[in-house]
Order: sequence, then structure tokens, then C-alpha cells
Amino acid sequence: MSKPITFVTGNAKKLEELLAILGPSFPRPIVSQKIDLPELQGDIDEIAIKKCKEAARQVNGPVLVEDTSLCFNSLEGLPGPYIKWFLEKLQPEGLHRLLHGWEDKSAQAICTFGYCEGIGAEPLIFKGITDGVIVEPRGPRDFGWDPVFQPKGYDKTYAELPKAEKNTISHRYRALALLQQHFEKQDKQIN
Repeated sequence: MSKPITFVTGNAKKLEELLAILGPSFPRPIVSQKIDLPELQGDIDEIAIKKCKEAARQVNGPVLVEDTSLCFNSLEGLPGPYIKWFLEKLQPEGLHRLLHGWEDKSAQAICTFGYCEGIGAEPLIFKGITDGVIVEPRGPRDFGWDPVFQPKGYDKTYAELPKAEKNTISHRYRALALLQQHFEKQDKQIN
């Protein structure tokens, strides 16, 4: 039996989505653990790599970290990896108001997973991107900025979509699909 991968999160909704997307056939057991990692600054990949290395050091084993960004095209990619702080201060309504003076309301939801086998191992990065637009908040407010992000080709926000449907198009789904492919390929090489 392979050593479990520790998904570093204190967010029950993220863990729930991760397990639903990966499904029961994922080749490694996943456990979760809340760890206070430093809030880093930098570009999206740089933050994920640093978080992953620190998590592997603290857990002393295989880890999976996630960093989510919401990038407004008219604001040159901001708030990006700092979306957590923007959302906390401005709430969904404020995120929508940020683009009030801009014609371009397009955005990218970016999910970056960092996986590291342990201390000293180089993290692998798996990034998923979903294009969409920022709209007035609609739908339940139980999961971050989902009420203001409407994926391209849809007339509903992430918050309004059924969870099963969101889990087949989201930025998190796209990143986890790459992670899953990595592990399936690794399994084939072992067997």
C-alpha cells in the first residue's frame, strides 16, 4: 500500500470537491491536514512551489497543496493569487464592483496543485484554467467567489451550477485531471 498523500487544507469544501473529482479509483489514499503555511507573494507557480516544499517539510511525506487564483483580464491578472484577501475585504459584490469602470469583464479561474513526494523532492505543478466573466453575485454563497464567476459558454455562475456539473468543467477539475493522468502514467510504469 502506497503512503497516503496529505492534502493540505482546512477547507472542507475543497476537500469534498477534490475527492468527488478524483473519485474512488485514484491510485493513492488521500488524507487532509490543516497546516498554517505562510501567505506567500509572487507569481502563481512560484507560490505553489514554495507552499508545496514547506508543506512537505512540515508533513515529512507526500503532500498536495492547492492555490486558487481569479484573474481579471482588465486588471492585468489581478487579484490573481491574492483573491482570498480581496474576497475577504470586498465580498462578492465588491469583486463585481472592481470592474465597474471596465468594459472587459472577462476573467480566468486558475487552480494550481503542487505535489511533492517529500522533503528534498522537487514539486510537480498541475494547473487548470477556466475562462469566464465576472457578473453580479448569483447563487449560494457557501464557496468563495463562485457567485461572481460565470464560466464561458454557460448562463449560470459556478454557485448556480449543480456540483456534479461544476466538477466536470471547473479550474479545479482541469488541474486534478492532469494530476490524475500523472499518477495513472506512473502506475503503468510501475506495473
